[in-house]
Amino acid sequence: MALMLRNQEHFLSKIATNNGHGEDSPYFDGWKAYDSDPYHHTKNPKGVIQMGLAENQLSFDLIQDWIMNNPRASICTAEGADDFKDIAIYQDYHGLPEFRNAIAKFMGKVRGDMATFDPDRIVMSGGATGAHETMVFCLADPGDAFLVPTPYYAGFDRDLRWRTGAQLVPVICDSSNNFTVTRDALEAAYTKAQEAKIKVKGLLITNPSNPLGTILDRETLKSIVRFTDEKNIHLVSDEIYAATVFKRPSFISIAEILEEQDMEGINRDLMHIVYSLSKDMGFPGFRIGILYSYNDAVVSCARKMSSFGLVSTQTQHLIASMLSDDHFVDKFIIESKHRLAKRHGVFTKGLEQVGIGSLESNAGLFFWMDLRRLLSEATVEAEMALWRIIIKEVKLNVSPGSSFHCSEPGWFRVCFANMDDETMRVALRRIKTFVLQTKGGQEASAKKQCRRQRLQVSLSFRRMEDIMMTPHLIMTPHSPICSSPLVRART
Repeated sequence: MALMLRNQEHFLSKIATNNGHGEDSPYFDGWKAYDSDPYHHTKNPKGVIQMGLAENQLSFDLIQDWIMNNPRASICTAEGADDFKDIAIYQDYHGLPEFRNAIAKFMGKVRGDMATFDPDRIVMSGGATGAHETMVFCLADPGDAFLVPTPYYAGFDRDLRWRTGAQLVPVICDSSNNFTVTRDALEAAYTKAQEAKIKVKGLLITNPSNPLGTILDRETLKSIVRFTDEKNIHLVSDEIYAATVFKRPSFISIAEILEEQDMEGINRDLMHIVYSLSKDMGFPGFRIGILYSYNDAVVSCARKMSSFGLVSTQTQHLIASMLSDDHFVDKFIIESKHRLAKRHGVFTKGLEQVGIGSLESNAGLFFWMDLRRLLSEATVEAEMALWRIIIKEVKLNVSPGSSFHCSEPGWFRVCFANMDDETMRVALRRIKTFVLQTKGGQEASAKKQCRRQRLQVSLSFRRMEDIMMTPHLIMTPHSPICSSPLVRART
């Protein structure tokens, strides 16, 4: 099959055959490992647990209850069928007015009503992926670049670059200041691009951050806005996790910053927001992406392009009805944050029991796990060796930091909201067992490992998993973790 595909490639375009999609990265390889051996409570209890997918499944019962109680919201029910014809025929590419009004209102609500949004500036797209690509098509020519603080979402290499021909220039951030985006880091990246004769057209930020699960504070946001204004480049703020902030400090949108008095002189034509309901509401399958721009020309251009990735009118009709229900929306936002906070706490505190830390975070559907002390050396190669063990032996799909262009090996993104409670307990137990196994076997196998030419995982992981369930085996957060003999050997 592979040979047949290679033989046919010369009939295809350069875009179709280049590797710009990024499917050969560990980020997507982890998904493939899960797809080939997916975990199931009874059918495949030893399979791979998917922890590389940022999906919000913790509040689906609230959505389902609303749908059951509001059958007229769907044109595919007996109660809603009277509206079928009016919704099924061609509609204005701008989107249903009630849909844009509901989205604008919802965007303000999840930002604490600290900013208002104009429905006429809302452009719909097929998910945030489509919104990002449309934005790049509007703002940049092939070869132009966007600065992006690291670590950043692995899919940006596909979403922003693959078909547009744009480039991404990393703004290097590190753990010394909890990966804060500084003016010095921005200047360094901008200067580096200029020296390479690369035209910088904009800066892309994710707030809340994927993969860090952190938010940008007010002063950092103001510094970013002033930087882009001074350089006369665009600022694109990806805010698709706005309603996932589950504890203080509260989320601050670029839209709120622009309404402050000391920002009055900022050129708003350079300001843009990408939003979606995929994360905040858990609707990735509905493909509801939103491009919001303060620039009239960008809104006009994006509307023309949106015909290639519209949201179905059936979906618009349903969502408009749902988001117009203030009582439901208020209840959903509060309860969703409560459940995210609880799940985040269970995972991070559970890992602390075996000495595994993570970056302090308060948002998103994931946390940034610190396994640097399990590396034999601070290299991407050592990180990948550890990642292969976690995939193949521990049977967890977590994403290595190098997939997100992290400058420090040893960090991993762990998604926690895409599974039920039972799967969560199994996943946490596997991680704990692996850490105890690694520490326990270190002294006994150190001499043997030095003589090995390649990585051999010989300890019985399943036996250790059973032992882990006994109550007397508990480690404190201060228990030392030695460099893993499982990772020290080369693959």
